[in-house]
Amino acid sequence: MDHFRRIGALRRRLTRAGLPGILVTHLPDVRYLCGFTGSSSALAVTRRSSRMFTDGRYTTQAAAEVKAAQVEIGSGSPAVAAAQWLAAQPGVAMAGFDPAKTTVADLARWKHELPSRVRRSFFQALPVSLVEQLRSVKDGDELAVMAEAALMGCKLFEHILGVLRPGIAEMEVAAELEHQARMLGAEGMSFETIVASGQRSALPHGRATTAPLPRRGFVTMDFGIIHKGYCSDMTRTVFLGKPKTGERKAYEAVLQAQENAVDAVAPGASCAEVDEAARSILRGEGLAEAFTHSTGHGVGLEIHEPPRVGAGQTNRLQPGMVITIEPGIYIAGKFGIRIEDMVAVTRSGGQVLTPAPKALIEL
Repeated sequence: MDHFRRIGALRRRLTRAGLPGILVTHLPDVRYLCGFTGSSSALAVTRRSSRMFTDGRYTTQAAAEVKAAQVEIGSGSPAVAAAQWLAAQPGVAMAGFDPAKTTVADLARWKHELPSRVRRSFFQALPVSLVEQLRSVKDGDELAVMAEAALMGCKLFEHILGVLRPGIAEMEVAAELEHQARMLGAEGMSFETIVASGQRSALPHGRATTAPLPRRGFVTMDFGIIHKGYCSDMTRTVFLGKPKTGERKAYEAVLQAQENAVDAVAPGASCAEVDEAARSILRGEGLAEAFTHSTGHGVGLEIHEPPRVGAGQTNRLQPGMVITIEPGIYIAGKFGIRIEDMVAVTRSGGQVLTPAPKALIEL
């Protein structure tokens, strides 16, 4: 990972924004820019230098991990130390911060610790997150890691097909997915595993419960792992027993919507167009009302990142972005169905990173 290149790209954006410096406190942003994975840090970047602040617990770790920034170990708040350092730099009369990742209390504390002459005017809220913009387009190293993470997820799905049977609790299914993920070398799960079966599959975010899997019905599993810091995310819905004609037809509609949206992924396509590619299919099947969420989202160091793939989203896809495509339908008291892939935007279209089977599996 070329952290010098990343900080260089941030500096160019700072220059375009007319800012001499920036205070970065969101931990995934710090990790992206300089490689540090600890739980307490702040990164200050000016047009000439960059400095990462942390505490004594991380002296050894910071020395090993941090690239493209000097390390400073302190005993107080890393963000306060970074703010004070920025304010002391020649030519840095103000610095940007990301208001979406900063509490009112934190901002007040940073200002309070600055010299009174600069307190009022020093911090400028960024209209858009400069680091988040950079992170949304993955480099080759990131794409390789994310492809590995996605394939680990596919292995988990293959494994769990041999575990699913009527009567076992949803929690057992989730536990088995999570145990197997660790056995494969995952650092953890990227979000709380969703296992929703029978009527509970109509809950879009049905966290696993003690409910037993039904003798007959859909089972939706939405899960992801963390590999080298990067998240995977996939959903598959299978059927226990023999589906009725209406259930099979509903599944085929979601599958067609999902594949239509995957096919719509291309550089220059707007997020709204990709969303509409899924929504139009379900609308044609009379299922538009049952599709209650957006089609997808960006994924990377965090499970939910820009861009949002939904109606009215004018962002255009760029090569290197990784998004999810996950249309679903939810019919209260009956069933729900969701199918989700991770898709990398390439120069010519989209590459599915989660090639696990999507045709309806009957167990």
